[in-house]
Amino acid sequence: MKSLDIAEVAQQSGVPASTLRFYEEKGLIASTGRRGLRRLFDAGVLERLALIALGRAAGFALNEIALMFAPQGQPRIDRQMLAAKADELDRTIRKLSAMRDGLRHAAACPAPSHMECPTFRRIVQAAASGALGAPPKKAPRSPRS
Repeated sequence: MKSLDIAEVAQQSGVPASTLRFYEEKGLIASTGRRGLRRLFDAGVLERLALIALGRAAGFALNEIALMFAPQGQPRIDRQMLAAKADELDRTIRKLSAMRDGLRHAAACPAPSHMECPTFRRIVQAAASGALGAPPKKAPRSPRS
């Protein structure tokens, strides 16, 4: 198989050379040698980078993506991990859809004030309870005198 230097891999994959070096440091990809000062990679690295990009787009962390490759570099994707990520994405989609619908309602609501709108007040309460995202941060306790 043809070897590609780091500049060729960066150009063909769209992944910056600095990211390629970072991925190599993290063990996600491996160079096969050097041509002068440039790292060389097997052409198969392009497919591996595409799989890494897919994992990142799906929301997987780099350490989770690293687990999806066997030591020889072949994909070994845990189907249970995929199903769990799909469930997480479903929850995120539901939250974002509710937020979108609430924003659309607030933008078109005929109430004189948003705080007079029962729907908007429910959205505010849902946000305060953490139902629309991260739970609200608790106020720091004041030291006792």
